Amino acid sequence: MRQPSVIARRVAVASVSLAVAAGAAACGPKDNDAKGSGGDSTPHKGGTLTVLNSNPQEDFDPARLYTSGGGNVPSLVFRTLTTRNRENGAAGAKVVPDLATDTGRPNKDATVWTYTLKKGLKYEDGTAITSADIKYGIERSFAPELSGGAPYLRDWLVGAADYQGPYKDKKGLSAIETPDSRTIVFHLNKPEGEFPYLATQTQFTPVPQGKDTGTKYEQHPISSGPYKVVSNQNDGETLVLERNKYWSTATDAERKAYPDKIDVKSGLDSSVINQRLSASQGADAAAVTTDTNLGPAELAKVTGDKELAARVGTGHFGYTNYIAFNPTVAPFNNVKVRQAISYAVDRSSVVNAAGGSSLAEAATTFLPNQKSFGYDPYDLFPAGASGNAAKAKELLKEAGYPKGITVTLTHSNDKDFETSPEIATAIQDALKKAGITVKLQGLEINDYKDKIHSVKTEPGFFLAHWGADWPSGGPFLAPIFDGRQIVKDGANFNTGLLNDKSVNAEIDAINKLTNLDEAAKRWGALDKKIGEQALTVPLFHPVYKRLVGKDIKNVVISDWTGVLDISQVAVK
Repeated sequence: MRQPSVIARRVAVASVSLAVAAGAAACGPKDNDAKGSGGDSTPHKGGTLTVLNSNPQEDFDPARLYTSGGGNVPSLVFRTLTTRNRENGAAGAKVVPDLATDTGRPNKDATVWTYTLKKGLKYEDGTAITSADIKYGIERSFAPELSGGAPYLRDWLVGAADYQGPYKDKKGLSAIETPDSRTIVFHLNKPEGEFPYLATQTQFTPVPQGKDTGTKYEQHPISSGPYKVVSNQNDGETLVLERNKYWSTATDAERKAYPDKIDVKSGLDSSVINQRLSASQGADAAAVTTDTNLGPAELAKVTGDKELAARVGTGHFGYTNYIAFNPTVAPFNNVKVRQAISYAVDRSSVVNAAGGSSLAEAATTFLPNQKSFGYDPYDLFPAGASGNAAKAKELLKEAGYPKGITVTLTHSNDKDFETSPEIATAIQDALKKAGITVKLQGLEINDYKDKIHSVKTEPGFFLAHWGADWPSGGPFLAPIFDGRQIVKDGANFNTGLLNDKSVNAEIDAINKLTNLDEAAKRWGALDKKIGEQALTVPLFHPVYKRLVGKDIKNVVISDWTGVLDISQVAVK
């Protein structure tokens, strides 16, 4: 997941907690029984769920969406071969079967993956879902006019690098075989033990070829999930979903699908969303948001109100905000300078700048602090809570800068509490104590992204962030530290321009593992090995705080997404 600003559409921790009472359901990490105050708080079917969002659900076509675990609203319409486990906390970071009978059967070296579809799967019109439909759905995601989805399939599937989709090449991809209507086989270029995670992406949604309307498909995609689209206005700004009568709990153990109707209203200001959820008047009493967090000021108000505080869900998504160094730019080509900055950082002030400890957790590892990522709690350059200026000065002297240095820190002017001026200023103040004078270069968001993601213009010292496409170390470490993923003439995310053969080899070795617990341990060890080169300074992991309407029940927040799972919500 490349940028935090697109988590909602790509969309997603140490733990997840949820304080609930007074009208909000209770589904905490260790309590899956919905409980509330007064009356019958057990979730029931029926009613209308309102979704209040800032960002419209654009490009509502499974080929074009970039999601994590199938997304939130999209997963109500689009089922995939596998999906995320819809449970609280760490249990929710696991991949489970969806349309398929299992999470996939690999050959010995994980270069061939075979899936069998469940019996009785149907679309919204009652026709059967087949393996050929999944193959076609994947193939159409390669069409240039339907771009935007996860890029992995083009790299992973044999012979897919130059494929242009079925509109131009009707022969399709020979790397995907469908020997019968319920079997689909994938042939990969190299071992990929995490293929079951990839199969949660919406590109694995079945699409019946006879009903494909190309770029207009987003207006009425054919549902394989519990809800169908009855209205899509202004490119997802207003989206209305109603029950798909052919969906069956017999084939779908994950989605609860309690409400009869889902009414998504987008394009709203975040403050308005939180005000409406707080007031919970009329339809807003049965409302949630899938993309709007409580900010520091709003959280302070909510915390002081017991009824509102009981309606706040807390979640953690696999995500890290960090300082990035370009070691080809002086003085950051000197590892001791990078180490000095690592020691000088005051994480307490950075966390405060990010909204306080309720909204951010200090980080000393690049990998998020979740077991599924392989988290290994190392701290190679211990700065303490407020920075170690003395150690930083010592290292600067060893680096040849006894009188300190002056450097420029590039950041975004966006008020996102991540790469914004507040964070940059906190770093500037801390480094000053160590004899490091920091000049701030604030850029508008598009200029900032263009500058830091181009090898030709990447600055030596800047703020960055990364979120995972699924809860594993693979999509977290490889794009940032695999030298073969350095893009010289496009969007590059390997900020440290690292091309270490031993790192590349270990990434390949871990990718061969189909035992994901064993792979996680290896990712954690690799994170620490890379950390020794001081190419980044991990700063903090965000904490998500989101309000729900007073009539919302059965709130589930997993470590996969870190936010309320809309497929579990009830309004009665």
